[in-house]
Order: sequence, then C-alpha cells, then structure tokens
Amino acid sequence: MTSTTPLTGEQYTIRHGDYEATVCEQGAILRVLRWQGTDLIAPFDPDKPVPCCNGYMLVPYPNRIEGGRYTFEGRTYQFPIDEPDRDTSLHGTGYRSFWVCESKSDDSVTLVWRNAADAVSYPFKVRARVRYTLTDDGLELSMTGINDGTVDAPWAFGIHPWLSNGKNLYGNDPILEQNAKCSLRLGARTHVTVDGNLVPNGTESVENTRFDLRHTTVLGDLVFDDAWTDVDRDEDGYSSATFTRPDGVSLTLRADRTFNAWQVCTGTGFPAESHPSGVAVEPMTAYANAFRTGKDLVTLRPGQEYTSVIRFSATKD
Repeated sequence: MTSTTPLTGEQYTIRHGDYEATVCEQGAILRVLRWQGTDLIAPFDPDKPVPCCNGYMLVPYPNRIEGGRYTFEGRTYQFPIDEPDRDTSLHGTGYRSFWVCESKSDDSVTLVWRNAADAVSYPFKVRARVRYTLTDDGLELSMTGINDGTVDAPWAFGIHPWLSNGKNLYGNDPILEQNAKCSLRLGARTHVTVDGNLVPNGTESVENTRFDLRHTTVLGDLVFDDAWTDVDRDEDGYSSATFTRPDGVSLTLRADRTFNAWQVCTGTGFPAESHPSGVAVEPMTAYANAFRTGKDLVTLRPGQEYTSVIRFSATKD
C-alpha cells in the first residue's frame, strides 16, 4: 500500500494573525514561515529531500566537527563523516530523525527528539524539545536540551534557515543576482577565520574588513560562508541579525544570551538543485568545531535542562 505521507513526514501548520508556519516531522524542520502571505524563509517541496539543510534544528551540535572526532571527559568519539571532501561531520544528527509531536494547538506545536543509542558517536541519554509559537509579534522558537542520563553530555545548538530573498528563483546566477540587492545587518565584532575545509583556525576583528556588518550592508558581490562571534547584545541579552529585501520586507532574528555566534552563507557556487532562493543566517550557541575545542560548549549535567530562544519578526518599509 502506498503511503500518502510526504517524504519529510507529517506537516504541522500553525497560524496566528499575519503569520503562518509549517514544521516537518523530519528533523522538526521549519519548512515554511510566512507573513502577510509572503515567504520569509525559502520553502521547499515536502515530498522531496531537503535541498540544503533548510530549517534544520542543529542538535547536538551546529556546523562542522573536524574529522568527526572529539574527546569529552577523557573519552574519544567519532561521528559519521557527512562531508567527505572536507573530512568533516556536519550539523549534528537530529535532522536524520522523525521527531515526535508532543502537542499542537492553532498557534503552537512542540516536537521531541531522543538521541539513539550509539556508543561510537554520541552515547548520551539526551532529548531535545523544540516549541514553535506564533504571536502578534512573530515566531518564537524555544529549544531545550535535556540530559536524562547519569553522566555529563556535551551540547550545542543552532538553526539553519534560508531567509527568502523575496523571489522563488532557481539557479545560482539568478539567485545571487537577487541576493545582491538584499542587505544584512549583524551585530558582531569578530570574524572567525577558517582553513580550506571551513574549519576554524583563528579570529580577527571585523574593523575595516568586508566582514563588518554592524551597520546595514548591501550584499552586492559579497560572498560568505563564515561565522561571527563577540556579538553585540541588547539590554535583554539578545543578539540580532536583520535581512532586508528589495521589496522592503525585513526579517529580524533575535537570539537570546545562550547564543554566542552567527553563521552567514550566501550559497555562492551551489548547484541549482541545492541552492535555496535566499541567504542562510544561522544563530548558534557555539560555532564550528566546538566539540573539539570546547569553545562555548555546554556540559549538560545529569537531570539538567538548557533552553535557547530565537524570535523571528517581520516589518515592511
């Protein structure tokens, strides 16, 4: 018997006021976010493979781990290599699982992931619970890592939304042409430098460089697949990024005090079939290789919960 369920699983749609969101059973992916009928993130066909990590919940770590290998509290573990050309493990393991819907209402949905028993890569009894809630002000995403085990567990978190450039385009050149008309403001004082495999190898001040996005910057011919840290925070401890399109729509992401870095990817040179029509802007509690370096890595103690909150809100000039 043929299943009518999409490849990415059940689709949970929530609505409130001017906002609408759809979350996939696979990976608790944020597949759709709309405001006043316009796409704020680049959507994709739910019955096809996710094109480019769109909307991934990056658990138990975001970005890359060099060689996939890390040592935690005296023991060494090995994640599968997802990027053979770079010899790295990418974006955690949560996106590979179908998450369990714990609750749903008209304007909110909560999904839960439990780490599979795996002695080689991540043998920790960890759950992740993500709650999406729409309000008059936009979308609030709350992620909680929970250690149900009896030993410490390493933890980091990020998300991977591709912010829509305002047009549903196909192909590298048309997308980059539209991206060039968009602008980005990101309050961060330090750029993370990387080697040829996009693994961090140092940091530098953004002062007087192309990486200074502290004021609204037209993207033009700027090419990024980079991380920033030393973020500017408001009085509530939130850092933020604002992406503005030629049609005047601006989407602001605000990330609470648990977030210490942001990644931006313009998708330059990506194959047409895996190039969303927009720019990836990714808040992270820790940037790449944190499981190896320990930089901003969270140690979840037995019974401990660790919650991170991101808010999406749209305006139009």
